[in-house]
Amino acid sequence: MKLDEVDLADYDRFQRNEGWEQFDTLRREDPVHWNPEPAPNRGFWSVTKYQDIWAVDRDTKSFTSEQFVNLEEVDDDLMDIRRSLIETDGQRHLVLRQLIAREFSPRNLMKNYEGFLRRLTKRTVDEALSATEFDFVEKISADFPIQVLARLLDVPLEDTGQLIAWGNEMVGNTDPEFIEHPLDSPESEKYKHLPFRSPTTQDVFDYGRALRDRRRGGDGTDLISQLANKLPSDGVPMTDKDFDNYFLLLVIAGNETTRHAISQSMLALIEQPEQLRLLQEDPSLIAGSLEELLRWASPVYHFRRTATRDLELGGKAIKQGDKVVMWFASGNRDESVFENPYTLDVRRQNVDHLTFGKGSPHLCMGNALARMEVRLMFEELLPRLRDIQLNGEVARVRSNFVNGIKKFPVSITPR
Repeated sequence: MKLDEVDLADYDRFQRNEGWEQFDTLRREDPVHWNPEPAPNRGFWSVTKYQDIWAVDRDTKSFTSEQFVNLEEVDDDLMDIRRSLIETDGQRHLVLRQLIAREFSPRNLMKNYEGFLRRLTKRTVDEALSATEFDFVEKISADFPIQVLARLLDVPLEDTGQLIAWGNEMVGNTDPEFIEHPLDSPESEKYKHLPFRSPTTQDVFDYGRALRDRRRGGDGTDLISQLANKLPSDGVPMTDKDFDNYFLLLVIAGNETTRHAISQSMLALIEQPEQLRLLQEDPSLIAGSLEELLRWASPVYHFRRTATRDLELGGKAIKQGDKVVMWFASGNRDESVFENPYTLDVRRQNVDHLTFGKGSPHLCMGNALARMEVRLMFEELLPRLRDIQLNGEVARVRSNFVNGIKKFPVSITPR
């Protein structure tokens, strides 16, 4: 693709899976690139090389999350209403993370969740493989993470369908299949006071508050009980709005990224069958291939920061207030870091990908859980497949934020 044809604000190109050729052009010709946007947005800098992305992500003094982390430009008077953990920096960000961070530590997950996850994985795979044709997203990659989230939140399993629908609408807020008034439609303006400009966020808030109110004063260990009953270490209680946005983030982050990581990884293994055979013939390779699968999957295309001062990046003059977008997915295909980046190599060593944000203060809090979920799913699923093939067209989410698959029909031959 020619440089003057690149437009990373065009959601339709991502739905057609055309983001990668745009990233390739930018890394090669203009690694820090100004991308215009339709009004009322003002445009953004696209950062596409691995080292530049990492530099932005770890420099929270020069690049803030507090002006929001997606391309939408939120009105100043609405920022505090809509602000969640990921749009908070500094000490307050740290103390809010600490409220539940222990639950996501590798040690706690191994102790309290791995046995449950193994049983749940087996049940999910058993049910899916009872048929020889099914939609992989519906039966496996959406079903499994949402049941894990239900356990963490201690909500009824019959509510998981609603949680999935809410997550789809929030993260897929540019896809008309998921939301009535997509972000790029004029009708969304009336909902600009709500996260993701989605009217159903109020339903999520009401659901979360009802759970919180029932658990206040109790001794539950689920995430909602902890948010309801713990005081942040800075002594500043969470407001109702703080809780609303924290709960909304859990509903989304606890489901969407793992779901798309599983889907994208499985699709890659189908399309590169020699790699699938390696894992089937030697399942002990699956744990070692995990980081390569996560590099390949790149379930989140980007996160945005905003420059707090005038500075130079990649030879470009960045002005205070400019949006600076880290395209993690592009960094995960950077030829200067990953040899043959468009080849899935399950034997690749030392895969230091950007999928979870690497070592920045905003490193994905649930990264250890996501790693465990993806590993356990493939350890259970792949040895039980003699063959798996696409059985129709793969449908992608219309989004330049989430690298998502919404339909993925397969036919299988079990062992």
